[in-house]
Amino acid sequence: MQILVVDHPLVAHKLTALRDEQTDSPTFRRLTEELVTLLAYEATRDVRTGPVTVRTPVAEAQGVKLAAPKPLVVPILRAGLGMLEGMTRLLPTAEVGFLGMVRNEETLTASTYAERLPEDLSGRQCYVLDPMLATGGTLAAAIQFLVDRGADHITAICLLAAPEGVERVERELTHLDVPCNLVIAGMDSHLNEKGYIVPGLGDAGDRLYGVAQ
Repeated sequence: MQILVVDHPLVAHKLTALRDEQTDSPTFRRLTEELVTLLAYEATRDVRTGPVTVRTPVAEAQGVKLAAPKPLVVPILRAGLGMLEGMTRLLPTAEVGFLGMVRNEETLTASTYAERLPEDLSGRQCYVLDPMLATGGTLAAAIQFLVDRGADHITAICLLAAPEGVERVERELTHLDVPCNLVIAGMDSHLNEKGYIVPGLGDAGDRLYGVAQ
């Protein structure tokens, strides 16, 4: 797995504001969208393109366009939805699928409870959106799910990651013969006893949408 921690002052600035417990949900959502657009710029460096010829007002010009099949953006519900707008702002022609996964807070393992994805992902590049790479179980399960359906190139975009989670994803996916990339805004110190990233930013889903009672 290729890991990129995006080193950019605007990324650091927006991430700092996200960490602040005083940042309210509307501001948190806006900052998340802006930050994901910055991360998406780096994450799409390997997006597949093909040659195309266009005519300018002066002459013909050689260029590129996104190749078929279109990239597939897959937010992991529910918190990944907060990243979708920022991703599609940069990649508006991409198709969008949804994957619902939940982490058991006792075992820290992930299970799938909903999905809206093509049955056949052969030849597809997939961009997985998941704000927090904490224990790594959810992201590893999501990537495995997409590869099992035929995806042949995966890039995961996360706001924050913990070393333990990255190590688990790498360990659980070593058997895959599929390129996997991880693009993150920050690598934090560690996980606490509850499996939360430290210092982190809290529960991303709750901060995006409030606490569902």
